[in-house]
Amino acid sequence: MTKSPFEVVAPEQGRSCVVFASPHSAREYPWALLQASVLDEHTIRSSEDAFVDTLFGAAPDYGAAFLKAGAPRAFVDLNRSPDELDPALIEGVKRPGHNPRVASGLGVIPRVVANGRAIYNGKISRLEAQRRLDTYWYPYHARLQALLDEAMRQTGQAVLIDCHSMPHEAVQNVTRTGGARPDVVLGDRFGAAASAQIVDRVEAAFLSAGFAVARNAPFAGAYVTQAYGRPARGQHAVQVEIDRALYMDEVRIRPSDQFEEVRRALTGVIAEICQIGQARMPLAAE
Repeated sequence: MTKSPFEVVAPEQGRSCVVFASPHSAREYPWALLQASVLDEHTIRSSEDAFVDTLFGAAPDYGAAFLKAGAPRAFVDLNRSPDELDPALIEGVKRPGHNPRVASGLGVIPRVVANGRAIYNGKISRLEAQRRLDTYWYPYHARLQALLDEAMRQTGQAVLIDCHSMPHEAVQNVTRTGGARPDVVLGDRFGAAASAQIVDRVEAAFLSAGFAVARNAPFAGAYVTQAYGRPARGQHAVQVEIDRALYMDEVRIRPSDQFEEVRRALTGVIAEICQIGQARMPLAAE
């Protein structure tokens, strides 16, 4: 696989402290993976955050950089620690202490896709696993931190919006006050990854666009929010999960008739979120 490890869409002029990222929406699968997998080309996409990069594509229009993954989640999961290696999949890996993600096959090199369906019949080499990390994982995360550092230099703070989608079934039994099922779940690791003021602003943007919002249930944030959320240092990270049923046919993995409506609503959300921190930017000399 020779594709770039990431794509950055930069604004013409950076005006916001916000950086958007989509680590799971890449949909170009290397031929070697498809050949090695027991899954067909459709089924292997089932854990992909399909079309999330398109839904949030307006971010640069409002002054925020947008980082997109170059490798699909089934190949390497950029929302996992590089140490989360699965001994049931990768040759020569020692069994770690109990890690529920690795145990379920969802380590940094996934063993399964949605609903626990195995990707491979057998193991891959440790060399192949390390090659994926060196080629895709480390460059992506180096670029992500560089974007946050640049936002910090320009505005005095940095806010990462980590964009994901969730299966509709994940929120079927989740209810908010008043009984409404959430359309969007914001994860800040229960306050550890972002200040309450930042998360309040993000939530208000979604609410004003008509989305029902929940926090930290059933998704509180994974590696990215844990690694990059440093609110005491002015670096905040919020994971955004959007119900796939709002905008796509989950079975066929196709945009639904509501896709453009949802994309337009999210463009308004993006515009509001990108207002965070703009007042702190230094004024140009007159």
